[in-house]
Amino acid sequence: MIEYVVENNPDDRILARASQILNSGGLLCFPLESNWVAVCDPFQKAGVDKLYRFRHIDNTKHLSILSDSFQKASEVAYIGDGAFSLMKKVIPGPYTFIFEAQKSITKFLKASKIDKQVGIRFPPSLLCRKLIEAHGKVLLSSHISHDMFAEDEDEEIFPLYGALIEDKFGNMIDMIIDPGEVEFLGTTSIIDFTSGEPEVIRVGTGDTALFER
Repeated sequence: MIEYVVENNPDDRILARASQILNSGGLLCFPLESNWVAVCDPFQKAGVDKLYRFRHIDNTKHLSILSDSFQKASEVAYIGDGAFSLMKKVIPGPYTFIFEAQKSITKFLKASKIDKQVGIRFPPSLLCRKLIEAHGKVLLSSHISHDMFAEDEDEEIFPLYGALIEDKFGNMIDMIIDPGEVEFLGTTSIIDFTSGEPEVIRVGTGDTALFER
């Protein structure tokens, strides 16, 4: 099912239905600044299992948490004052930050239980932030990549859009929220704070100068 919305002003009724789907262990799909993502409620085992099955990956692989605020992020990760001071200068933005995971999330995510880490994004997408606000909790996300569609690895890269995703995965995704044309910026930059100091793991779209020692 596709729900078409205005990026900067999504219908509250659609967001409410989306939250109901998440609470029942379902999957949603929508675009971020880097790519289309599928998401679930990380505190709903059925949703987490469904997301991993959708991506055909083992549940020991890390997926990213999406948050709209430090308050929600701090419920699943230990965020020190130093990290907070740096991050507030660049978020929301195209970054993934790695922290020590709180017990509240390690109980539900096997990958975090194993290494006690969690990756968090604060997407600039207003649609995403409004969805998280409406749901009241962070989301667990995994990107939807072109290789999930292409039958031949040499096949020409094509733009992804809501109807194409529905045709391919409509039996697994419970709602696709489509804001229309989106400009994708590229991969996020990854910053690891688990040692207490920032370490740049990957340079992506986000400027990493602030985090380089």
